[in-house]
Amino acid sequence: MPKVTVLVAVYNAETWLARSLNSLLAQTLPDIQVVCVDDASTDGSLQLLRQYAAKDSRIEVIALSENHGQAYARNQGLKRAQGDYVCFLDADDWFSPDALAMAVDVFQKHGQTDSVLFQVDMIYPDRVQRYAMPDADVLTGHEAFLKSIDWQLHGIYMVRTAIHQRFPYDDSCRWFSDDNTTRLHYLASREVRPCDGVYHYFQHPESTSYAVSVHRFDRLRAGESMKEQLLSAGVSHEVMCEWEAQRMLVLVECYRFYREEGRSLTAAERRQGLQEMHRVWGTINRTMLRSPLVHKFGYRLMPSWPLFRCQEWLYFTLRRLLGKNK
Repeated sequence: MPKVTVLVAVYNAETWLARSLNSLLAQTLPDIQVVCVDDASTDGSLQLLRQYAAKDSRIEVIALSENHGQAYARNQGLKRAQGDYVCFLDADDWFSPDALAMAVDVFQKHGQTDSVLFQVDMIYPDRVQRYAMPDADVLTGHEAFLKSIDWQLHGIYMVRTAIHQRFPYDDSCRWFSDDNTTRLHYLASREVRPCDGVYHYFQHPESTSYAVSVHRFDRLRAGESMKEQLLSAGVSHEVMCEWEAQRMLVLVECYRFYREEGRSLTAAERRQGLQEMHRVWGTINRTMLRSPLVHKFGYRLMPSWPLFRCQEWLYFTLRRLLGKNK
């Protein structure tokens, strides 16, 4: 039986895929299962995957007939997971040769540990930057969850398979909802520890996180999905208040995007985004907003939607003017 299952979701990644797969085949931990899910690529990704699978029996290939998005694709791979632990590798990223072995070593030394964080090097065109995390040898799952809300802890880790199968990837939205799964894994963990294995995270300027796209508003619906899952899990009122504050911050950030970059969207997309923000504004429970930040100008849940829009327009206009004066 393999020790680790690695999920690789692939969509039109022919340019980088060999680098990613080669990094897996070069791991110092040999007993791994690599489940690659091609999400209906239109380039040569599927053919390349099959070539690698023909040469190494540790690689399995699933070919989807329709494109469903990364979270859905990873879940298809998760169904085949045989390892004691599961992690993912995006098709344009790569691991250091000892990354998987180092993560497994932490699990084996600490029986209460359920999630192990990799070190993450952000690979930009002109530099490499290590993702800064809190200086802690161990966190409780609750502590890790709270630090993941604003990504003090990143979402690149290995987790016990039983936890991952209990909480498969949230595919309620095409974008952003898979972040919910990371936080649920941390919350379900007894301990979360780092390891020294490195995940090389290739930064794409055109990725959904940075691109000017109507999909940016999916963060609002993903936040609602997370709230529903937290309620179902019966988490504490403290956790729910933290998440409600985060939903408010995401709403403000989406309005910033709408205000400053909305001209790049179509008129229909702007209407869609505005309607979605209005709808989510009406679902936020103001009695749960305890974070000091959400009581500052620009972040307040105003008593009416027109007042909220007026606040955001003024806030981001003043920010822009102040920025020009620097």
